[in-house]
Amino acid sequence: MIRSFAGLITLSCFLFPPIAAAQTLRLAIAGLTHGHVSGFLRSAQGRGDVQIAGIFDPDPALLASYAKAGGFAKDILYTDLAKMLDAVKPEAVATFTDTYSHAGVVEACAARHIHVMMEKPLAVSVKQARSIQQAAARGAIQVIVNYETTWYKSHGEIWNLIHERKAAGEIRKMVAMDGHQGPKEIGVQPEFLAWLGDPVKNGGGALFDFGCYGANLMTWLMDNRRPLKVTALAQTIKPAIYPRVDDEATILLEYPKAQGIIQASWNWPYSRKDLEVYGQTGYAIATGNDGLRVKLGDAPEEARTPGDRAPDERDSISYLAAVVRGRIKPSGLSALENNVIVTEILEAARDSVRTGKTITLEAR
Repeated sequence: MIRSFAGLITLSCFLFPPIAAAQTLRLAIAGLTHGHVSGFLRSAQGRGDVQIAGIFDPDPALLASYAKAGGFAKDILYTDLAKMLDAVKPEAVATFTDTYSHAGVVEACAARHIHVMMEKPLAVSVKQARSIQQAAARGAIQVIVNYETTWYKSHGEIWNLIHERKAAGEIRKMVAMDGHQGPKEIGVQPEFLAWLGDPVKNGGGALFDFGCYGANLMTWLMDNRRPLKVTALAQTIKPAIYPRVDDEATILLEYPKAQGIIQASWNWPYSRKDLEVYGQTGYAIATGNDGLRVKLGDAPEEARTPGDRAPDERDSISYLAAVVRGRIKPSGLSALENNVIVTEILEAARDSVRTGKTITLEAR
């Protein structure tokens, strides 16, 4: 009986080889000027299922600095993106360039059939977003946009409560409050600050840097429906620090039966990433990753502890690995479809600020 059982195990392993879930992800880094790369590299180096196979940045000094800090070998450092991709042959690329450069990275990776994940937002213009979309289709690759808020347990709970269970009825209003005291004020890296204050490389200031969070979440909650109209106001309250871009922005989104209010700021007295969702008969208010308050019907407001996310959806690296291995198809907050719409919203907001008019997306 034991021998028969062993034989069945051997046969089953032959017919159904183990799934490559534990296979090490061969990952390359494209760009080091986005400050989030520091935390990403630390997380990747602390995992046993990820190999940093190559690191690209055109600045040799910046490369050397990160190599020294992270203990990376010189032979995986490249100042030429194409050479790195051809030499390293990664399964995926994590992109930490300025936003304007995302399109070029995707083009290079798509030509080599390499999946791409980038830090938010997707692009500085709809033209760039469409170019990325077309390159991804030609190369048959997945393009993922990473937001810190994608992995918040509180947001997963809001989706289940408000969207799937319809526990508060149809959504009527959404309010997103994102930002901090300002990139210079919180001490971001010099190379990060340099392009955040560049209207070409960043697309704007706080409008793009933090407006993208609310646009991403609202597009998700509205099932990727584009808003009908976008109205925006932006100011530069600290011109001595940010002479070329806005540091304060508010974006209003009009849907057929709902409104979205996006408050993006480099002037908050503290860092925040909060989301409020109001339905016909209740609301859910998320404050950061773990904070959640809910009121449904006549019941009093209550604080809830959000449940854990699924293993493949707990962080950006786990998600990227699951996508590369074919366990997940990008959807929701990370998906390209959502983030093309986010770019439409941000570009319309920028046009609204410039013209002082409400922008109708259908006319675009």
